[in-house]
Amino acid sequence: MELRALLPDALQDDTEIVTVSVDDRDGMQLMIDRVTATDGVAPDFIMLSDPDHRVIDRYGLFKEDSPPNRPLPHPATYVIDKEGVVRYRFVETDYRIRPANEDILAVLESLSR
Repeated sequence: MELRALLPDALQDDTEIVTVSVDDRDGMQLMIDRVTATDGVAPDFIMLSDPDHRVIDRYGLFKEDSPPNRPLPHPATYVIDKEGVVRYRFVETDYRIRPANEDILAVLESLSR
């Protein structure tokens, strides 16, 4: 999985990768099992379940055209510093478009100085 390879050794001690999904615990477990089967290794980062979409709502990520029974977020990447300040934000309506690892790393490295 690409997230696993994102952090160089120098940033691993001071950086946490956290994912948030609207899937419930059973759905999250299915995703973890799928990633583990594909990669041969379980994810080594925190995966949070947000079925009530509190995080999605708080960050304004609710996708307006989601089915009524399945709220979906816009895919997003945030870098939040130790004081809770958002230092980087990437939100995209197309789930296939993701930020470049180099962009995220540049922000992380600037925080570690």
